Amino acid sequence: MVKQQGIGHSCAKIILMGDHSVVYGQPAIALPLPSVGLTVTITSTTVGQTVESRYYTGDWDTLPEEMAGVKKLIATLIDHFAGQNNHWHLTIESQLPAERGMGSSAATAIAIVRAFFDYYDQPLDRSTLLQLADVEEQITHRSPSGLDAATASSKTPLYYIKGQAGTPIPLNLQATMVIADTGIKGATKEAILGVQELLKSDPTTTQAHIEHLGKLVKATRGFLANNEVNKLGTALNAAQEDLRALQVSDDHLDHLIEVAIANGALGAKLTGGGRGGCMFAITRTALGARKLASILKENGARQTWIQPLDTRGEQ
Repeated sequence: MVKQQGIGHSCAKIILMGDHSVVYGQPAIALPLPSVGLTVTITSTTVGQTVESRYYTGDWDTLPEEMAGVKKLIATLIDHFAGQNNHWHLTIESQLPAERGMGSSAATAIAIVRAFFDYYDQPLDRSTLLQLADVEEQITHRSPSGLDAATASSKTPLYYIKGQAGTPIPLNLQATMVIADTGIKGATKEAILGVQELLKSDPTTTQAHIEHLGKLVKATRGFLANNEVNKLGTALNAAQEDLRALQVSDDHLDHLIEVAIANGALGAKLTGGGRGGCMFAITRTALGARKLASILKENGARQTWIQPLDTRGEQ
């Protein structure tokens, strides 16, 4: 029995620490950004199975190549519910910038799965949710860590190791995050392949950077719990150096990161796949974050978001 309408929600994510190294078994810490949301709505119709999004509107089985992951996921869900003869219109409404390292594809997948299960009025456990979301992510990102989907579907920050369930972690941190979009599409797939090539051509040095990123993540977990803002900033800067060495940063990211540090940020780094996309910086105060956001826009950032990190009142 289908409902008249099914709805699924998800949100953006930011990888605080552990970008790329998480693919190789190192831990990562990621934060959901509930203020940057995505909603999928499935509404019963009298004919067809159609999709409406900012990129494409039409029959689901003629989705363009760049939405191949979504197409595969929808096909999987139709088979799961034996829904070949049901008629519906699926709408994707997203506040997330695409290909910017904020988990747009994973958030889309999570919301689609939730919407289908709601539409068919079936219970959905977290394991099934992540397993189905991975159908889309495997096509979009090749060897995904699973971190994007885990965080986009979470209500709390996660300490994450590939292949394991994310562990919720508390934040006791009096600081504010400024996120800035370079305006350049990130190239996650190419960046992942680039790191794989570095592991072949220079395995010792590349592995050392991956392991150092893992050590920084473990230390950062303590910094977050103990309000060690300055140490967090230092760790973020060190992580950015590792990511530069792994050749996943670029001139646009480096420029905004340098501007942030020059204007009072305690630390700054790229987030996500890199080679475009977003960076973020940490400031001690919300006022400092607002000032820095304006400066970053003056220096080329396409868009900025501000995220308070002190969640003690929400625990």
